[in-house]
Amino acid sequence: MRWLSVILCLWGHLAVAQSRDVLPSELGLEVVVANDTTPYAREMVIVTIKGTYRRHITRETLEQPSLEGFNWMQLGTDDWHEETIRGRPVKVFQRRMALFPEHEGEITIGPFVHHLTLTDEGDDWFAHDISSEPVTIRVDPAPVAEGDGWWFPVRQLRIQDSWSNAPDQLTPGEGVLRVIHIEAVGASPQMIPPMPELTSPSAMIFPHPEKRLVELSPEGPVTHAFWRWTVRPTNDTSAILEPISFDFFDTRERVARTVTISPQRVAFETATLPPVDGRSRPPGYALSGWSPFLALLAGLCGGLAWMLVGRRVDLSRALARHPMLDPLAWRLRSAGRHGDLPGWRRAALSMIRRDGAGPQRRRLLAALDRAVFAPGSPALDLRGMAREFLSARHESKSAADTNG
Repeated sequence: MRWLSVILCLWGHLAVAQSRDVLPSELGLEVVVANDTTPYAREMVIVTIKGTYRRHITRETLEQPSLEGFNWMQLGTDDWHEETIRGRPVKVFQRRMALFPEHEGEITIGPFVHHLTLTDEGDDWFAHDISSEPVTIRVDPAPVAEGDGWWFPVRQLRIQDSWSNAPDQLTPGEGVLRVIHIEAVGASPQMIPPMPELTSPSAMIFPHPEKRLVELSPEGPVTHAFWRWTVRPTNDTSAILEPISFDFFDTRERVARTVTISPQRVAFETATLPPVDGRSRPPGYALSGWSPFLALLAGLCGGLAWMLVGRRVDLSRALARHPMLDPLAWRLRSAGRHGDLPGWRRAALSMIRRDGAGPQRRRLLAALDRAVFAPGSPALDLRGMAREFLSARHESKSAADTNG
């Protein structure tokens, strides 16, 4: 008798499960909003459409509403699995979606409709629909963005700065490809800020078209943006690329942040530079702005030396021996007085190419580069550095004459 009671009980459950009468407790569909805080406009909102079914389902199709007022994307394929709820096996359906509200205010997510095909007690198929309840989301206006005004809410941000080869070991005439990779979790491709302009006072920069890709994850869309430039110094030594900054909003911590990509030095490797010729005059430097008297005096001195010595006089080497007549020395002092760091460096490098570089001058240039690129470095005394650089003239000149 006990076994007969168990069999009759199970038969009753099976009969109810296969009946055309569908009980409310057998099928359920709901929309679950994952956000714990009130989202801002255009901030990602994760929703899960979840169905629980205690009936055998032969076919199914989920019809979603128009989602007016949202941009949206589905995060992967639908998931079907089985769970045990209150001791009974239940089929569970889940679809995850990322919604991006387009404006502030109250926006309603309309009902999702699940079109199901069930079976009755005679194993015949019949259609049955089940709908979710509408869900209304309150959306706050986006904060006023500073700087360029680009509103960029993101759940997680990762940045990678990479180079095709070592940027400070280039051969003369060689360029280098710089790629900045932006990885943003919880942002669609159109939410990434536009590619910034890379600037430098002494480099040729060729921007490439940016690329944007998106992959889907349970945490939301993961957008990859690639900003690319080819960079080549315009002088014989190095160039400084200015820093890049942009703002974003951390949706996890609910705070605005600024990311800064530090400045970068792009330079030719010292060992690959052409040998210094103390007798050659650097191009582009002339006695412009000199008084006619000094020009005439220099010409007379040069002619007299030519007649006495019987050989051609190199004007650049003659000027290099007299700091008051040397245009490069004048440029170096002027840059020091005005705090013109790029001008100071260009004048110093031109003097090194002409006269040669001793240890003291190389040390001053290295100190200059460290002060530019090392964070928290003290301010430079360019005027004092100019005096020290020019005082090393005899050391550099002697080295060049000895090598010659």
